[in-house]
Amino acid sequence: MPPLPRPTTNLYSSRLFEYYRSKAFRPVDPAVEPAVEPVDPAVELSAARQSVTANDPSQSFFARNQFLIYRLFSLAGLMPVGAFLAVHLLTNASVLAGPATFQARVDMIHSLGPLLVPIEWAFIFLPMIFHAVVGFVIIANGMPNVGSYAYVSNVRYTLQRATGMIAFVFIIWHVTQLHWLGTPFGGGRFDPHYATSSAAVVLRPLLVTILYAVGILSTVFHFSNGLWTMGITWGLWTSPAAMRRANLISVFVGVLLGGAGLGALGGMRTVNVEQARQIETRMEDVKRMLEGGELPSEGGRPQQPSPAVRLEHAPEPTDAVVVPASVPAAKPPAGS
Repeated sequence: MPPLPRPTTNLYSSRLFEYYRSKAFRPVDPAVEPAVEPVDPAVELSAARQSVTANDPSQSFFARNQFLIYRLFSLAGLMPVGAFLAVHLLTNASVLAGPATFQARVDMIHSLGPLLVPIEWAFIFLPMIFHAVVGFVIIANGMPNVGSYAYVSNVRYTLQRATGMIAFVFIIWHVTQLHWLGTPFGGGRFDPHYATSSAAVVLRPLLVTILYAVGILSTVFHFSNGLWTMGITWGLWTSPAAMRRANLISVFVGVLLGGAGLGALGGMRTVNVEQARQIETRMEDVKRMLEGGELPSEGGRPQQPSPAVRLEHAPEPTDAVVVPASVPAAKPPAGS
């Protein structure tokens, strides 16, 4: 049998190659070496990785703790980041039911008040930053070989990393453009009190819509395809049949979230901004009156509620005649 060619990769892959080549091609004399029980390949691979990294002080912190970091990486992509992506896209898709429905969803989120900022950082931004940093380290150490081996797995491997980089750029642009964190950079154009109209104005240019469509589809593919690879990392599906079922789940999630994202984008594009603004103004007036606060002021004077709000909160008519206290009662005529 001809010798295997040495792979031109990093030190880690080279040492694993030497390990398995010694295992596979070392002659065994039954008279000298007794028979041993077969070892699970997964256990043997884990032992090989630990022997390569743990015993080499020149390895980086990432290489020495790769097992833990990879699992935290996949967990962050599923729970905080992935869950937020699903909720975010489905919430935005509620604009298809009308501006009032979308505004109600946004009001429910912002009802958290001062808790919203720490929740965003603890469950969205920090896990997303960790996932992105580890992802770029993985991309830097990976070598795509689709040109040599155009298998489906290799194509998905390459697309997973390409869409991850596109999603990273898109999320930064999206946050800068709409979130209040982007205000110092000329962004922060989303107004939670006028959710539909403010978002529709931002998405009105055709180029912005196209870039959003590319960003949404890339992010959705990265998440749904990541579900399949996450299950392999955690050992949830290891047999070919289980992998096929997991693949169907990933496709379903991808189609669902992709449809929700593109539906929200189309709904924002087709909404009537003026009508949406009127609906949002009436909802804001009602909310402020129910909270007992003043309406937005114009020119230093409290703004009067809109006619629809005044009519809605007008007192019920009554048949009783109220006589002002300042009007004296009529005296009876003399001689009566």
